[in-house]
Amino acid sequence: MQTSLLEKYKATELGAKAENILRKCVHCGFCLATCPTYDLLGNELDSPRGRIYQIKQVLEGVAPTKSTQLHLDRCLTCRNCETTCPSGVEYGHLVDAGRAIVEEQVPRSFAQRALRKSMRTFLPHSNRIGPLIKLGQFFSAVLPKSLSSHIPAPQQAGHWPEPGHPRKMLILDGCVQPSMAPAINASAARVLDKLGISLVVAQKAGCCGALSFHLNAQSEGLAFAKANIDAWWPEIEAGAEAIVMTASGCGVFVGDYADLLKDQPMYAEKARRITELCKDISEVIAAEKNNPELEKLKTDSAGPLAFHPPCTLQHGQKQLGTTEALLTTMGFDLVPVKDAHFCCGSAGTYSITQKTLSQKLLTRKISSLLKNKPDKIATANIGCMLHLQSAAGDTPVVHWIQLLDESITQASGNC
Repeated sequence: MQTSLLEKYKATELGAKAENILRKCVHCGFCLATCPTYDLLGNELDSPRGRIYQIKQVLEGVAPTKSTQLHLDRCLTCRNCETTCPSGVEYGHLVDAGRAIVEEQVPRSFAQRALRKSMRTFLPHSNRIGPLIKLGQFFSAVLPKSLSSHIPAPQQAGHWPEPGHPRKMLILDGCVQPSMAPAINASAARVLDKLGISLVVAQKAGCCGALSFHLNAQSEGLAFAKANIDAWWPEIEAGAEAIVMTASGCGVFVGDYADLLKDQPMYAEKARRITELCKDISEVIAAEKNNPELEKLKTDSAGPLAFHPPCTLQHGQKQLGTTEALLTTMGFDLVPVKDAHFCCGSAGTYSITQKTLSQKLLTRKISSLLKNKPDKIATANIGCMLHLQSAAGDTPVVHWIQLLDESITQASGNC
């Protein structure tokens, strides 16, 4: 694609990056077939190719409008198009750049600003969102179903093994997950403990930064990233093998730290190392295939299971099929799920900012997941898990690492 960017953008790192991505696009249209919003709306402006063209226009001097902003807002940033694209267009990075530029030129309504500010004020801070979750759980019985269905039931984390193994890995505790589903990371700690790996939380680490960054508070998002690097670095210097991610949405953003901080001298090299060490929990366990202890985690009593691979796992981290293959190896009976490549509609804060589209995607996804009557639905991201559970009825939705943890408990009980 030929470009003619304004000088004011050419002179910036953001503009140079956007131009490099734009020039890779050949407008072939392959991305249209796998874009959830284009599939729902049938409007090319709500497709990757259409959004690329709109971003190009803005960078070349066409004034963005409310309509431009709306079409960019409607993007789920699922990166399905990146998996499809034969030219390697880094669409996720481009849409982040485009949104940031449009945000500077198109003011939002007071209601939109207040909503986005409130999400940034509470959601990334576990000490703020935690009490609100507990309050919602206490009053859930009297809340309207539209609200109560999105509030997870209280959950006990269970025992976290003491770090006694020579091998050690870090884990991102995150911001929302510790309050909404504390058993996920505890399950990961117990599973890895059985494999001879101690899982450690760096106490000063927190939100990965994705929520703020994708709400166009990019400096705020990068501040979270730097704080995490500062918290992790002493453990990395002490020999931590990896930084384990149990929320694939966090994993894809932490995996981008090297790119996001490459121009900041104090953090560039450390961020590069963080990106190298960032691993989804599925990668970590799959890499232990020759560990004799892994055999003990297998189950022969699992019922039918539907797995939803989050977009951030299959398209963002490029871990297509890794978790499914692992679960099958471990003895789980995975049922077929139609259109597994499509987004469930959670997409971070998308289920709040674009509720109508989100619910349409959720309805379709739940229908596909429940079609073959699984006993449970498993996924790999807290946002997807809570979103799916709100519409799954009596079918439990869990993180898949909890299923491996359960197999350990069952095996211990049979001894």
